Amino acid sequence: MCKLLFLFSFLISSIFSLSAFADDHKHYAMLEKLTKIRPGLVVKSVNETAAKGIFRIDINNGQAIYLTENGQHFFMGDFFAISDSGLVNLGEQAKEKDRVVALSALSLSDMIVFAPEQSKAHVYVFTDVECYYCQKLHQEVPALEALGIEVRYLAYPRAGIGSDSYKKIASAWCADDPQDSLTTLKAGGDIPSNVCEDNPIAQQFALGSDLGVKGTPALITEAGVLLPGYMPADKLARALGL
Repeated sequence: MCKLLFLFSFLISSIFSLSAFADDHKHYAMLEKLTKIRPGLVVKSVNETAAKGIFRIDINNGQAIYLTENGQHFFMGDFFAISDSGLVNLGEQAKEKDRVVALSALSLSDMIVFAPEQSKAHVYVFTDVECYYCQKLHQEVPALEALGIEVRYLAYPRAGIGSDSYKKIASAWCADDPQDSLTTLKAGGDIPSNVCEDNPIAQQFALGSDLGVKGTPALITEAGVLLPGYMPADKLARALGL
């Protein structure tokens, strides 16, 4: 019961502003019923699902609501289809596609990249310089490079924008040698404070939340699969099909 109340409270606290959708949006009437509960929720997108009459409403923080076409019923959580090969998580499939699109739009120049001479695969890593398992994963980078895996770091300071960890990771991004600076921080060392105005940390932090990142390290494959938590190099290589 407590879990149900929590989910409902989360939904109500997230309820969107319909201003992002024009009055003539074909789903306006359906969404309007949700806003009558309490205005304020930010709707990012509305998509039809494989189930007739059920729509996927993407909201903030990587969450989704499944809403009936008449706007009278909704649910949150996983949405499965039954196939000949077993259960298919349609919600996660949609998220994976969204992650591919979002990450493909980023510039490599805004990331800190550790690339092998010959890359066989790449993985995006949302990271924080102060988390133990982020530091442990960074120790695996030479082994990952030896396996042909390119590591593309994105910043996700868990304490939030403006925190000490934000200032540290921003200083690495703004340094003359970002790779060396990030490595120094993850080894417990210090680097000169240098939070440049045009750093991408806030944008990457927001993107991580939108893509479903809840903690660090969070790894996302080329196919958009989210792999939360630390993985040793050999296990990650297998997860990437190498």
